[in-house]
Amino acid sequence: MNLKRLLMVALGVLLVFSLLLGDPRGYAQGKLEFQEYLIGFNGNTNDRLVENAGGEVKHEFKYMNVLHVSLPEQAAVALQKNPNVDFIEENGEVQAYGQTVPYGIDHINATSVQERDENTGQGVEVAILDSGIAPHEDLNIADGASFIDSEPSYYDYNGHGTHVAGTVAALDNNVGVLGAAPDVDLYAVKVLGADGSGSFASIIQGIEWAVDNNMDVVNMSLGASRGSNALEQAVDQAYEHGVLLVAAAGNSGTQGRRDTMGYPAKYDSVMAVGAVDEDNQRASFSSVGNALEVMAPGVSVYSTYLDNSYASLNGTSMASPHVAGAAALIIAHDPSYSHSDVRALLNDTATPLGSDSFFYGNGVIDVLAAIDSQ
Repeated sequence: MNLKRLLMVALGVLLVFSLLLGDPRGYAQGKLEFQEYLIGFNGNTNDRLVENAGGEVKHEFKYMNVLHVSLPEQAAVALQKNPNVDFIEENGEVQAYGQTVPYGIDHINATSVQERDENTGQGVEVAILDSGIAPHEDLNIADGASFIDSEPSYYDYNGHGTHVAGTVAALDNNVGVLGAAPDVDLYAVKVLGADGSGSFASIIQGIEWAVDNNMDVVNMSLGASRGSNALEQAVDQAYEHGVLLVAAAGNSGTQGRRDTMGYPAKYDSVMAVGAVDEDNQRASFSSVGNALEVMAPGVSVYSTYLDNSYASLNGTSMASPHVAGAAALIIAHDPSYSHSDVRALLNDTATPLGSDSFFYGNGVIDVLAAIDSQ
């Protein structure tokens, strides 16, 4: 072989070698499109192999022989044939599974209002008088206050208030759950301590705070078996100031035709809420009485909880915030409605469950029907 032929062969070999290993400067100039890959090695990782192929090592994992790299597709194909490489795979995208819509939110037609009317309760002020509200990725707490002397923060250390808050206002954020009115201004008013108990005085202070801070709706998923003159005056005054008060009927069930309603739900100025399951069967624990106004889902209600988690709970405490959230949607639909207008709409358009209002009130709320009735 003469010298000229030998040089031509050598140049050909170099050209092939260059195509296989790549030209980093050429890639950097945008001649080839880079993609991200995960490369697993048979043995120790080899940064130089990637760099010689025109790629860039973005990360070397600590506990496995894998590199996260950026490579042109042609170089990735070539490297798959290298005996030191176990695998090359694209760095695929991962998406959140998305949020769950608890059955109760659909059951009262809140999702229908949100989707059809683009109504998410924006601009409505809702106070949760409870054990506080814990920080949670699925909740946006506007502000709050505590009336428990031993717990000056409105943060929730019990879980009850956080669960109630999620049913009203869990965010529409592709995470966790969806509330009835996800864009309300949500306020945490702590009137119950970490043990879940409070007093008439703490509740009255919470009600006064709600009046002073111009709340539109107050949810009280709490109660006592006996009443209080002071508490009755407090809820009456709040109602006179235009605040819609919604409260859990109680979890004392039925005892023949004995009235088992708790307080403050039993007062005339408070909207009392009983519980049904997803089949509209009255929950066995749901209290009954002449003051019972409406029903809402309160069995196996899935909502926000402590430590950025979620939980299913039972109780008229879980039913009441469905009504508070529905009320917020009605107010957002037409801010000219008074609190008594909203209350009447929810009662008048509820789906009847039986002829005896002592056990069923006016039936299960339907916020879509309430809005469409005007």
